[in-house]
Amino acid sequence: MKKIEAIIKPFRLDDVREALSGIGVTGITVTEVKGFGRQKGHTELYRGAEYIVDFLPKVKLEIIITEDQVQQCIDAIINSARTGKIGDGKIFVTSVERVIRIRTGETDADAI
Repeated sequence: MKKIEAIIKPFRLDDVREALSGIGVTGITVTEVKGFGRQKGHTELYRGAEYIVDFLPKVKLEIIITEDQVQQCIDAIINSARTGKIGDGKIFVTSVERVIRIRTGETDADAI
């Protein structure tokens, strides 16, 4: 099993969710986060005063899938989240040792 963490722009969330549903992903955890990468924030104007926004709003998706779904999931995220502009995000893939569904006690692939 693998865990895919994707950091994307918030306004792309619905498109990514639809793309993942389309390939059979049944569960996603979504967290609103803030951060920056190469874009290093930006300057904004508020009531005539200029200030620097260091951390930009992003959305973090966490998805647990089987090994055979990994590339399909990555492709779906890339194709639906990409705007072609700086700050589109990142995808991280890590191994998951064990999954347990609390309600039923099911484990691993049965618990996904």
